Amino acid sequence: MTAENEGRTGRDGYDHGRGGVDALMAAITGEPLTDEARANAAFMAEHRSAAADVALLREQLGIIGHALTEPMPASPAPEPAPEPAPVRQPSRSRRRVFTLALGSLAVAAAASVLVGMGWLLTQAGGGDGMTAGADSGSSEKDMASPAAGTAFGSPRYLACSRLVAEGRATAVEQLAGTGSIRVTLHMTRYYKPDKGEQELAFVVDENLVPGLRVGDQVLIGIPQDADRPDFWAVGERNIAPERAWITGSLAESRGLTC
Repeated sequence: MTAENEGRTGRDGYDHGRGGVDALMAAITGEPLTDEARANAAFMAEHRSAAADVALLREQLGIIGHALTEPMPASPAPEPAPEPAPVRQPSRSRRRVFTLALGSLAVAAAASVLVGMGWLLTQAGGGDGMTAGADSGSSEKDMASPAAGTAFGSPRYLACSRLVAEGRATAVEQLAGTGSIRVTLHMTRYYKPDKGEQELAFVVDENLVPGLRVGDQVLIGIPQDADRPDFWAVGERNIAPERAWITGSLAESRGLTC
């Protein structure tokens, strides 16, 4: 080996001026080192450093390659916005049913009003009907009384009556061989006069007070010249409207003459 070559490559056969490159190439290629290279401490230090750098580079390249080859995860599709609930217009048949329902309610309400008016008219005319029934079992003198034909509970009836009162039936006796019954009343309230006997008894046609039983509440009216009632109302349901009319007519009746 010439002096020139020896100066360039060194005595160990390696180019120390380019030793870093040789050590790096040896680390990259994995070429086995000679005994002389292993004996060179400077070279081995460079080789170890280069081998570490190469190992780190390979690791980083592996990570990058894996990331590049791995398929990208599909981004989740956005959830669709909930559609607004459809507003259903009522069908023609449903509108027709609704209209019919309203019409039925109106008819029912009107019918209730008519029934109520009929009941009131019946109660107002009931005095005359009861009077007629009582007159059928009374004398001609009773028929000729000033109260005859006057609506029960009116100011004129009260002015021409001798007794209007309420009581409770304590005895109802069938008279043998007749169509009459004897009714005993425990008097609970007097309208005219203001007070009277606690117990009264009358014989009346059983058809005048059909179904009368002991314990029933009774309202009676007796004209001035009669000895028995010409009007009977049995039960609170029938007495209540008559009671209201009587109490409303009492003041006016006191100013009337019979």
